[in-house]
Amino acid sequence: MESTPASLPELLYIHDPLCGWCYGMSPVINRVQQEFAGRLDVSVLCGGMATGERATPIAETWGYIKDELADVEKATGVAFGSAFKALAEAGAYFYDSERPCRAIVAFRQITQDLAKAVGFAHAVQAALFQHGQDLNEPSTYNNLLVPFGVDVVEFQRRFAAPETARATQQEFAAVARIGVQGFPTSVVRIGEQGYVLARGYQPYEQVRQGLEQLLVEAQ
Repeated sequence: MESTPASLPELLYIHDPLCGWCYGMSPVINRVQQEFAGRLDVSVLCGGMATGERATPIAETWGYIKDELADVEKATGVAFGSAFKALAEAGAYFYDSERPCRAIVAFRQITQDLAKAVGFAHAVQAALFQHGQDLNEPSTYNNLLVPFGVDVVEFQRRFAAPETARATQQEFAAVARIGVQGFPTSVVRIGEQGYVLARGYQPYEQVRQGLEQLLVEAQ
């Protein structure tokens, strides 16, 4: 009788698709996934930063966001595209986290693949922050699915399903219960224990050192 393999420690990357600092953190998380393959699972969770009353036309927050972009670019090395800046300057784009978060939940339900979900979450952010695409429009996600081999019809069916909307709200509630105060937040789960690895952006080397220390201590 074969023994069940012990589950790997898990890095919960808690982000929001509309969070600029999360966009800056995404390459770090992708690198962690590659460098720690076989030692650590990486899962992406959505926090719902701009939902309900916090969802507004971007014109209402663009002054604040615009000032922050330069800080994100300087600290992380990512670049925000001219198409996104033009979209934001126009002011009409409705800054709402629910639909892009629901897209990630639907993708994860279909693929059941943690690594692909991390990659798709980055692609969603790049669609907005690089290419200025409308994340509130369901068809925006069709081209993003192609590299992952996900059927567009199945995705759109799942995306529109009421149970997917409910699952997305449940994910927001679960993140709130964890006590996350801001995005991104990285939490390592080892067995029944959870450890906050990083609040906000951290460069890869700092994340790597923290992970190595946690993994050694957990042995």
